[in-house]
Amino acid sequence: MPDMVKIAAIAVAAALCAVVVKKNVAELGMVLALCAGAIILSCSLGALEGVKELMDTLADTAGLSPAVLAPVVKTVGIAVLTRVSAELCRDAKEGGIAAFVETAGAAAALFVSLPLLKTVLSMVTGLL
Repeated sequence: MPDMVKIAAIAVAAALCAVVVKKNVAELGMVLALCAGAIILSCSLGALEGVKELMDTLADTAGLSPAVLAPVVKTVGIAVLTRVSAELCRDAKEGGIAAFVETAGAAAALFVSLPLLKTVLSMVTGLL
């Protein structure tokens, strides 16, 4: 909870600063947004470490190999990166580039999930 309060405070302060800065120099508003995003993401890394530990524990309990779990984690990472990149492009009034980023993100997520799909297919064919 305290981390989220800190993240919210950083986000609101950065947004207010960006509004003021964008009136004079629009490019600096984008730089400010990127810096604020980097700070916010670095603040949230501690929470991600806890999630990773829980996923490892659940995988061990269920008897899943890391090869099955890795595509899921990579896909989530790709989704987050795609979302942030697309929103930054939209903020810069580049909706076309944002659409291309989203398409590339979907293709990358599908590519990363191929080993998982192959594992599921082999399990299904083994049952038949």
